[in-house]
Amino acid sequence: MDTSEAAGERPVTVENCHEVAGPFLHGTKAVLAVGDALVPGHHSNFEQGRVMNHVYFTTLESTAAWGAQLATALAGIDPALDRGHVYVVEPQGPFEDDPNVTDKRFPGNPTRSYRTREPLVVVGEVDDWQGHPPQALQQMLDDLTRLRAEGAAVIYD
Repeated sequence: MDTSEAAGERPVTVENCHEVAGPFLHGTKAVLAVGDALVPGHHSNFEQGRVMNHVYFTTLESTAAWGAQLATALAGIDPALDRGHVYVVEPQGPFEDDPNVTDKRFPGNPTRSYRTREPLVVVGEVDDWQGHPPQALQQMLDDLTRLRAEGAAVIYD
């Protein structure tokens, strides 16, 4: 089964996640090293005061770029000084589709986003990742502000 079928047309569950091929990527503001583990139990980059039960990742560079850029911007870090980081990670246990995006706007999981309760181990960093244009980032930040004001900025964790 190819990655697009496993990740886009058939729900990815803890039972069939082994069918999804990497590489797996995680975008963040955090500075990490090879061998570091990302684990649940840390504060969300997207909702103040929320401790996350899962760690999120993707197979698409563009999705990981959103994670890095949004986490950095929401932390008030100047993107000219630090645009965040995209790491290559290896899941240490089962994972499933990220319910925050799966079937919310498009059928399936077009962002190839997943979540796990198990660690993700950093195996490398993508130094030359392509970020989204400043206008697109600002639009995404504006959309998040609007969703929060409407009470619709829900994280299913």
